[in-house]
Amino acid sequence: MAIKLTADNKLKKLIVVGDRVLIRPAKETDRTESGLYLPPGVQEKEKIQRGYVIKVGPGYPLPLPADEDDMWKGKDEQVKYLPLQAQEGDMAIFLQKGAIEVMYENEKYFIVPQSSILMLEREEEL
Repeated sequence: MAIKLTADNKLKKLIVVGDRVLIRPAKETDRTESGLYLPPGVQEKEKIQRGYVIKVGPGYPLPLPADEDDMWKGKDEQVKYLPLQAQEGDMAIFLQKGAIEVMYENEKYFIVPQSSILMLEREEEL
């Protein structure tokens, strides 16, 4: 049974893998909503982009322990991840050099490894 894609569920079928983050680019301005100013020279030379974190991968996989007891556990119990700093809803400033541009349902997104993210802006207080 096929499920019809709507604005609410169109991204639910996407799974972000590993240490990658799905980012929807923000409108081109030189200043973030909170007032962080990105000079044009920096944006042009370094190809810095910014956008909203839409989905986050599970993180960096951790090595499995060498215990023989772990062989009898289920697959889900064996894989452990170190989570990413980025969270859904964050504003991310990232290097375009490490990003991959993709089109999904006629919208542009970037798939960015966490190592290409320079800074995150979060609504809640730290």
